[in-house]
Amino acid sequence: MFLIRQSKLGDVPTLLKLAQMVYFINLPPNEQIIGGKIDQSTISFGRASGKLKDAKPGKTRKGPQAASQYEGSDLFVFSMVDTDTGTVIGTSQVRSHQGGPGNPNWAMKISERTFRSEPLSYSSTHKVGKLYGDESGPTEIGGLIIQPSYRGNPARPGRFLSFVRFHFIGMYRRFFADRILAEMMAPVSSSGDNVFWDHFGRKFIPVKYAEADRFCQHNRRFIPELLPREEIYLSLFSLEVQNVVGEVARETVPARRLLESMGFRYRGMIDPFDGGPHLDAPTDQVELVKKTKSLPLLAPSTGRLNGHGIVSVLSKEGEFRALETDYAVEKGGLRLSDEAMSLLEASPGATAGFTPVAPVDDAEAPKAAKPASKPSKSAKPSRGKVKA
Repeated sequence: MFLIRQSKLGDVPTLLKLAQMVYFINLPPNEQIIGGKIDQSTISFGRASGKLKDAKPGKTRKGPQAASQYEGSDLFVFSMVDTDTGTVIGTSQVRSHQGGPGNPNWAMKISERTFRSEPLSYSSTHKVGKLYGDESGPTEIGGLIIQPSYRGNPARPGRFLSFVRFHFIGMYRRFFADRILAEMMAPVSSSGDNVFWDHFGRKFIPVKYAEADRFCQHNRRFIPELLPREEIYLSLFSLEVQNVVGEVARETVPARRLLESMGFRYRGMIDPFDGGPHLDAPTDQVELVKKTKSLPLLAPSTGRLNGHGIVSVLSKEGEFRALETDYAVEKGGLRLSDEAMSLLEASPGATAGFTPVAPVDDAEAPKAAKPASKPSKSAKPSRGKVKA
């Protein structure tokens, strides 16, 4: 079975190992940055639970080295535990607001320009890209990574790791924006190179893609300062470059399909560094958010449980814990198995959140997605990139 809980500082060594397995911006292989994100996340969970009413969002106790912080924004980092071994095998994130007024989240807006010559009776249409600063402050999901040996697991832990973020948004809706953003991972080589960056961004910021991305952990003001504000005609680039605009890495295709099945759409916005697509959806139109409800827990069941989905509680210590499990909605509350109650460290009378989710059919379970979401290019530090 798999348990998801809020990340703890004790998870840092394991998450660091995960970060070193693959090139992934949302989980940089830097102990201080990972620790800073978890420290900020702990405060955010405390605010959501009401245990830290006076704590301000976006503040950590680790100082500037923590990175991945936005003033006025909460960050929630989840860890997935294999309950058979007790080991952390994956993580995902959700940020309450990505940027905001005076703190734009940077993207490149793709549109078309048509030219026509009447004397020649000829016209041509070209795609153009223009730097765009979004100050609306959408909620951002991302930072999903799972240990490679668990990809393809018939229980589909990767799906649960993705879905828990929407369950959490539904449970604590007031903390989140009216739109959810997912920046999808573009093709990046094992050495951290990206075709779009090499042919565009590097012409204006003469460093490798991985290094430029690291700059964003500390400050993003350089993006509008160094990248051109004028329209860029993408047709001037080679087909190799044009063909990756708005596309995702091969291993990210399942994650994109999953989000699109939930109502997320590509609306012509790409990452100005790597060309990966931005998908978004109205928060209250995402089914997993809409269907999330809460009920008090009843005594453990000894009979049949006819429902299935994500169930979460706050433990006695105030820690967020969630399972994908069977349950029964009865008059007066929610009933779980004794095993589920034990893993959640919950007692009858506690308030539980639940989101109906179709059970996994072992015979048809597709392979779990690899990392898919990354953080945005906002004017202030935060590059725990959110790729769904």
